Amino acid sequence: MTIESIDTLVIGAGQAGVAASEHLSKLGVAHVVLERDRIAERWRTGRWDSLVANGPAWHDRFPGLTFQGISPDAFASKDQVADYFEAYAKQIDAPIRTGVEVKKAVRNEGRPGFRVETSAGVFDALNLVVATGPFQCPVIPAIAPKDERLHQIHSAAYMNPAQLPEGGVLVVGAGSSGVQIAEELLRSGRDVYLSVGPHDRPPRSYRNRDFCWWLGVLGLWDAEKVTPGREHVTIAVSGANGGYTIDFRKLAAQGMKLVGLTKSFEEGKVTFQNDLGDNIRAGDANLMALLDAADEYVTRNGLDLPEDPEARALLADPECMVNPVLELDLIKAGVRSIIWATGYATDYSWLEVDTFDEKGKPLHQRGVSTEERGVYFLGLPWQSRRGSSFIWGVWHDAKHVAGHIATQQTYRAYHEENPTAQAVTAE
Repeated sequence: MTIESIDTLVIGAGQAGVAASEHLSKLGVAHVVLERDRIAERWRTGRWDSLVANGPAWHDRFPGLTFQGISPDAFASKDQVADYFEAYAKQIDAPIRTGVEVKKAVRNEGRPGFRVETSAGVFDALNLVVATGPFQCPVIPAIAPKDERLHQIHSAAYMNPAQLPEGGVLVVGAGSSGVQIAEELLRSGRDVYLSVGPHDRPPRSYRNRDFCWWLGVLGLWDAEKVTPGREHVTIAVSGANGGYTIDFRKLAAQGMKLVGLTKSFEEGKVTFQNDLGDNIRAGDANLMALLDAADEYVTRNGLDLPEDPEARALLADPECMVNPVLELDLIKAGVRSIIWATGYATDYSWLEVDTFDEKGKPLHQRGVSTEERGVYFLGLPWQSRRGSSFIWGVWHDAKHVAGHIATQQTYRAYHEENPTAQAVTAE
């Protein structure tokens, strides 16, 4: 059996894997990137047809390449994002091998590195960079009803309204994905219920600056300390249709039926928590706090940015907030589909090394495993800062990880070049 030896093996050729390849190449670290599908495959086939990036093109990119063919302030389509990463990989001549699935990785016995079994053979690698990101396994909660009358899919499997059977739709989850899907269904003429849980609700734009800019200058993207319980806050923001601030009261005025957090299903009926009003008002408070911080920044720095009082305007509470629906007979209400916009879980079952906690989460410091030398992670939420799982954030984290690998390489090189060297001690 032929075994291919390599210094560093990068698993995954999405944004994290491409970023890792760039920095490893700059530091002269020999590496190979393995991707089971195509470069940035999840952007092509793991997103709905009309999806666009949630950040403008000037922001959601790597430093070494701009988006071609669109305005810097526009929002790239999912295919444009995938094309961008393919172009970037070509520009840096990344050693990516597509169509190769990693099946198992174990630490070598009595010597450094790992044995990695793949669909294309076996690798012997000193380092593993796990660049598979946080969006691996779509999660549908255990409360999902076992009812053959209902067509149920995760948002990862949603492509467009035409794929759903006729009838109303319940969308569970009001983050960016859930809200955009719900609005698209509403525009297509569907009867839509949207289950709204706790969320942050930033402005799409304020005082002629996108919210991505505001979070940047206010230091929020680079915040390194996460508030307990805020690790995975749902953010309701959209780049669709040119970008807009999500306003749940406006969606209700347009005919969307808003309900609270989905609680349970029993005998064809779904119950919702009585928290819709609280969740929406908490989102309003988050919006106003960011606007206040932006105004303070403008004043403190003497910036000439126009005032934007409309950003603070709120419609009256709709009927669904005043008298919330707490129970719904789905079939009687005409609902035939449920879309679960309920997030993802990770799958590291192939990585058989001791670097995970009791919940299966990586134990690391800024992507460097604290338990298993030679194992690294990229693209994790809050890996080093709030923006770590985003395009620009993973690029900076990859620089740190590659630097760590290169530093360790210098120590190995010294030992290999001076195997019998001894320390000199003073008399």
